Amino acid sequence: MKTCDGTKPAALFAALVSAGVVLCLPMAGFTANENGDNPELRLVFFSDVHARTEWGTPEAMKIAAEAINDVQADLVLGGGDLITDGFQSGAAAVESRWDAYMAFHEMLDGTVHTAIGNHDLVGAIPEDGTEPSTDPRAEFRRRLGVDRTYYSFDINGYHVIVLDSIRIAGQRTKYQGLVSREQMDWLEQDLRDVPANQPVIAVMHIPLVTSFFMMTDGPTVAAPTGRVVVNSLDLLDAFRDHNLILVLQGHMHVSESIKWRNTTYITGGAISGRWWRGEYQGTDAGFTVVTLNGNDIDWEYRTYGWTPRRPPNQ
Repeated sequence: MKTCDGTKPAALFAALVSAGVVLCLPMAGFTANENGDNPELRLVFFSDVHARTEWGTPEAMKIAAEAINDVQADLVLGGGDLITDGFQSGAAAVESRWDAYMAFHEMLDGTVHTAIGNHDLVGAIPEDGTEPSTDPRAEFRRRLGVDRTYYSFDINGYHVIVLDSIRIAGQRTKYQGLVSREQMDWLEQDLRDVPANQPVIAVMHIPLVTSFFMMTDGPTVAAPTGRVVVNSLDLLDAFRDHNLILVLQGHMHVSESIKWRNTTYITGGAISGRWWRGEYQGTDAGFTVVTLNGNDIDWEYRTYGWTPRRPPNQ
């Protein structure tokens, strides 16, 4: 088995619209690459697989994995919602979905890390008569081989931080986007060892920044608490003395890029597209390829050519 670390067992935002998309700082000793230039890193960011076994989706995931491997990336990052409907289901109901996701995960070449999504919390508020899980994150940790759902690592001179942006909120709202106080304390400690000039990448499921509701519902529409990280300003303040160049986020199933100050926020579309029904808000099923050279960021959204088989009434 391959684990998460790649081993085996507003109006302002509207002005930032890019063609073809919905809108369309580290450890001592950080240095540039051996040529004296900024360090380079090529990565793939995939999100919202919503793995299941119906409608030929395992075949689709295989094609997607092959397309991701064709990039020959240095690093593959996932944005959560690896499976479908874990949050409201008991463990037995989603076991085959975890198996289907892990088959996709095992196909991916190289170093792979992924954040947790709301669908990946198994048995949080079950609707199938089973008892709520005492630890809805346990199956994610077990399947991905991680001790906890937030951590950091370094690669090619970049400091990568994977965060858990899900808070179970109760029956009415079910969940909201929030980075817990425990994580905030950990993050502040983690960043103490990161040189101020080292490029930092943050990865999470629920977005810190998105124009989705502005662009789809109008400029005065507020985002629901389950669609954005509600303590985003506090989180960003933790990076105030660091070089946060890139935030990778999922959840919205659209491809979107926003740059605010020195940070680029990329929402990474979805492997499942419109939950295996085709394109959603102009974004087809796919993933994001990012090439980093120090603080410079070049990215593109790639589709993988899947024709959906999900019946319209399902």
